[in-house]
Amino acid sequence: MNELDKPQKQYIPWVVVGLMDFVTVIGFDDIIYNFQNQGLVAFTSWIIMTFFYVIPYNLIVAHMGSTFSEHGGGITSWMRETNGDTVGYYAAWFYWITGLPYVVDVANSVVISFGWIANGNGNIQANLGNAWFGILTAVIFVIFIWLQHFFKNKSLEIMSTIGGGAMFIMTVLFVVMTFVGLSKGAPIATRPFDFKAFIPKDFFSLSFLSTFGLFVFAMNGSELAAPYTKDMRHPARDFPKALKMIAIMTMFLTLFGTFSLGVYFNAHHLPNDLKMNGSYYAFQAIGRQFGLGNSLMYLFAVVQGIYMLAQLAVILDASTRVFLSDVAKRFMPRQLTKMNEDGLPINGYWMTTILCALIMALGALLPKINDIFNWLLNLNGIVSPLSTCFLFWSYTMVRLHQDRFPTPAYTYLKNRKVGLLVGIWMLGITFLLGTLGFFPTDATAETFALMLVLNIVVPIGMVALGVLMPWIAQRQRKARNGLAFGRTTWLGFTVIILLGLVSAATYGMHVNLLNHLNPILQWSIIFVVDLVIIGVVAKVTANGRRQISTD
Repeated sequence: MNELDKPQKQYIPWVVVGLMDFVTVIGFDDIIYNFQNQGLVAFTSWIIMTFFYVIPYNLIVAHMGSTFSEHGGGITSWMRETNGDTVGYYAAWFYWITGLPYVVDVANSVVISFGWIANGNGNIQANLGNAWFGILTAVIFVIFIWLQHFFKNKSLEIMSTIGGGAMFIMTVLFVVMTFVGLSKGAPIATRPFDFKAFIPKDFFSLSFLSTFGLFVFAMNGSELAAPYTKDMRHPARDFPKALKMIAIMTMFLTLFGTFSLGVYFNAHHLPNDLKMNGSYYAFQAIGRQFGLGNSLMYLFAVVQGIYMLAQLAVILDASTRVFLSDVAKRFMPRQLTKMNEDGLPINGYWMTTILCALIMALGALLPKINDIFNWLLNLNGIVSPLSTCFLFWSYTMVRLHQDRFPTPAYTYLKNRKVGLLVGIWMLGITFLLGTLGFFPTDATAETFALMLVLNIVVPIGMVALGVLMPWIAQRQRKARNGLAFGRTTWLGFTVIILLGLVSAATYGMHVNLLNHLNPILQWSIIFVVDLVIIGVVAKVTANGRRQISTD
C-alpha cells in the first residue's frame, strides 16, 4: 500500500476538544452547590477564584499538555515523567479513587432525577427513605457494570455527547431567560440586591473558608482533556487554545449563573435541600414565570438523567480502564488488571462497585437523604483538591528542572522563577482548601460529629488501600502458589469485615435510619451484602496464577 492509499488520520479540532472537556469541568449543579454555601457572595468568590485559580490552573494544564504532548495519560504520565513509576502509581491511584465519591454522587443524582420525573417533586425522603435510596443506587451500579460489557462503551459515548451538550444548552438557556425576565420587570427574590450582598462578611471564618474546596472541585478536571492531545493535528499549539476557551466559558457561566440564581432564590434564606434539588427548583421557577408550568423542570430532569447516566458509564469505564491497564500493572494484584474477552478490566469494575457501595453504606449512617447527598458532595470538596495537588506538584518539578524536559510550544510564564512561584502557590492553596474542607459545612448539631469522623475516615481509607495494593501484588509475586494470603488470614479478614458491617448496621438501627424496612428484611439485606463483598473480594485477590497475566 502506497502513501496515497493509506487512510487519513482523523484529527479532533481544538474547539471540539475544548467543548468535550468543558462538560466535565463545570455544570449547572456546580453553580447551585456553591450558591447554597455562600449565597450571592459566591459571585465574588467566583471572580477571585477565576483570576487566582482557574486561569493559572488551565494555563498550567496547557503548559503540561504542551510539554508532554506525546503522552496520553494526563496527570499519571506527567507524574511518571517527573517523579518516576512509583510516584506515578500513587498519583494514578489517588486520582482514581478520589473520583469514587463523585461516582456515588452521580448515581445518587440519577435516582433523584428519576424521582422528579416520577413524582414531580423533590421529596424523595418521603417517597423512598434511606434504605431504598441506597438500594436503587446500588442497582444502578450493577446495571452499568453489565452495560459496559454489552455496549462496550460505544453507544454510551454517543449518549454522553448528547447529554453533555444538552446540559450546556440548558444552563445557557436559564441565564438567557433570566435576563429576558428582568428586562420585562420580573421581581428579584434576593433583597436587598445591592453591592453589600456580594461582599463576604466573615471572610476568615472557618465555616466560610471550608466551602472553597467545593469551588476547586467544581472547576478542576481540565486535565482530563490531556489524553486527546494525541488526536490533535498540532497538540502543542492547539491544546492551550482549548484550555483558554474553557477558562472563558467557565467564567461566563459561573458569574452569570450565580447572578441568575440570586434572582429566583432569596440568597439570605435558601432551602436546606438546595444542593440536591436546587437545579429542579430553578427550572420550575423560570418555567412558571414564563407560563410554561413544569415543562422546563421535566425537560431538565430528563436531560439530567441522561447526562448523569452517561457520565456514570464513562467514569466507570474510562477511569478504571486507564488506571488498571497502564501504570498499575506492576503495583496491583493480577486479578484486578485482568482483561476479559472484550478487553475490559471486569474485576476492576467490580472493585470500583464494591468501594462505591462501602462509601454509600457509610453515608447511610446519616439521618436523611439530604444529609447523605450533602456529605458526599462535601467529601468531593476534600479529596478532589487533594488529588489535584499532583498536577501542581508535577508542574513545579518541570519548572524546577526544566532542562530535563522537552521545551514546550506553549510556555506559561516565560520567567522560570515566576512560573515556579505560581506552581508553589497553586500547590499550597489547593492543599489548604482541601484540608479546610474537613470541616463539615452542611452539618447540623445532630450530624456534625458523624460527618467530621466520616470526612477523616474515608480519605484515610483511600490512602491505606493505595498502600495495600502494591503489598498484595508483591506477596503474589513472591509466593510459589501465587496466593497473597493463606486461608487463616482470609478468615481473619472476613471476621473483621463482618464485625464492621454488623456494627454499622446496629448503629443504623439505633438511630432508626432504615425505617422503611422491617427488621427481618433489613438483616437479610445486610447478610446478602456481606456474602457478596466477601465473595468478590476473595475472588479478585486470591490466586494470581489462575488469571491472565498482564505483565
